[in-house]
Amino acid sequence: MNLTNEILICANQLANAGKKPTVALVKAKLSQRVPLPQLISALKNWQHQPDFITAINPPNDEQVSQELPKNNTAELIESLLESGAVKKVIKQSLKEELTIMKSELSEMKLLIKNLSDQLNQRK
Repeated sequence: MNLTNEILICANQLANAGKKPTVALVKAKLSQRVPLPQLISALKNWQHQPDFITAINPPNDEQVSQELPKNNTAELIESLLESGAVKKVIKQSLKEELTIMKSELSEMKLLIKNLSDQLNQRK
C-alpha cells in the first residue's frame, strides 16, 4: 500500500468515527513516517469515502506463484493416494527398515551369546 492510500484510509476511518481528520490525528494513526508536505497535500485532496477504510491488495506475482505449487502438490498427493503408489512406497520402505533392524538384532544376540560364553568359561 502506498503512503497516500494509507493517509486516505486513516482519514476515512477518523471521519467514520465522527472525528475531523486533522494532520496530527492522521499522522498518529499512520504505520510509517510520512513527509509533512505529502500528508498535507493528501488531506487537502481528501474526500470522505466511508467504504475506503482498508487497503485492497491485489495478489502480487510471488503470492500467485506460491499458491500454484500448493494446488499442484495437493492434486499430486490425491492422485498418488488414489493410485496406491504411496502405500507401495511406504510398505517397501518399512520392509527395508525391518530387514535392517532384524539384522542388527541378530548381531546383538550373537554378541550377547559370545559375551555370555566368555563369562562362563572364566568361571
